[in-house]
Amino acid sequence: MAVFSYTGTDESRSTVRGTINADSPRQARDSLRDRGIRVRKIVVKGERDSPTLFRFPRWKRFTGGKQWTSVISELAMLLHAGIPMLDALDTMTDQHTGAMRTALLAVRERVAAGESLAVALRSRRDSFDDATIQMVEVGENAGNLDAVLTQVAEFKQRQSRFTDAVTTALLYPAFLVCFGTAAAVFLMTSVLPPLLENLEETLPTLPLPTRIAKLLSEGLLNYRWWWLGGLLVLSVVGVSVVRHPAGRRVVDRWMLRVPVLGPMFVKQGISRIATIIATLSRSGVELTRAFELAEKSVNNVVFRTALRDCGTRISAGEDIADALSQSGVFPPLAVRVFSVGQETGKLDEMLFRLADDYDEQVKTSSARITALVEPVLILVLAAMVGFLLLATILPILEAGNVL
Repeated sequence: MAVFSYTGTDESRSTVRGTINADSPRQARDSLRDRGIRVRKIVVKGERDSPTLFRFPRWKRFTGGKQWTSVISELAMLLHAGIPMLDALDTMTDQHTGAMRTALLAVRERVAAGESLAVALRSRRDSFDDATIQMVEVGENAGNLDAVLTQVAEFKQRQSRFTDAVTTALLYPAFLVCFGTAAAVFLMTSVLPPLLENLEETLPTLPLPTRIAKLLSEGLLNYRWWWLGGLLVLSVVGVSVVRHPAGRRVVDRWMLRVPVLGPMFVKQGISRIATIIATLSRSGVELTRAFELAEKSVNNVVFRTALRDCGTRISAGEDIADALSQSGVFPPLAVRVFSVGQETGKLDEMLFRLADDYDEQVKTSSARITALVEPVLILVLAAMVGFLLLATILPILEAGNVL
């Protein structure tokens, strides 16, 4: 069964758009005609209406994470208030636009056809992650879907807050680097060359800072195509390395071992893993299944391999502490928390506390690094701009003395 997008007019001659599930376009037209909709155009969802010269790659995962988090929270609230599932989905569909509206329309059509919410979400794996689908299925089987959806919303909000905090801490240093580099290139390619042409006619010898700046300027101007070509080649090679499995593994392993930032990446990854497994365990998902879903939710290849191996060892009857220790990725504290949590039956509670502790440590470390990097970058930019000003002012002063 495929999903079709349609455009048509209803009985009041108003334009309507949406999606419908059907085995063929003809069946979709017949179903819409029974609803009183006169179809003007219908295509398979994802196909283009007309061929285009350039096509851009599409992301495998839905990029509106915050929007999906709000949808889960609002859907849980509506279900808790006793609103039927179809009415709640209609409300969510009317409230959102774009890709989220399209995904919700497809889910609504499948639920209206008699499928469960988990099955409907599973048909749109490009929009909804496996962990969310598994938790929804558990909630439907246990009869507490609203409570499970609330847990999913809290989990998504937790990840969003953590990502926003780290991104905000790194935003200002990144802005300083980009602005300083652009300003330096502009001064050396647009301001300095015409000024030096006039000064060379007046002075027999340029000052040393001016000669250095002139060499840098000429290097940027005369070899600009080489610089651009080199940057393009480096970008292509970098993207190819990251996309290749072996190259991605090397990059991810290096990120976990780099000084200062490596421990932050390790704690960030373990915090995400702990939160996912704790949320799934609290919802009633088996531990081996939780490890499998956590593996699919983590981007770092090193962590994904470790989780896959740990899940295999735990399924074979090995102790969770031994399985995590043999991976060589999890710190002793995380191994101990997993072990004690499983023994005491409080795995979800202890994992949440571990995630909170690691989140606070990462936030503190990122704030300290930002506080250290900002003045260093400001000093570097001040020295760079000061050098260019010195290289510009010195010949002007000497030219005035000569005159």
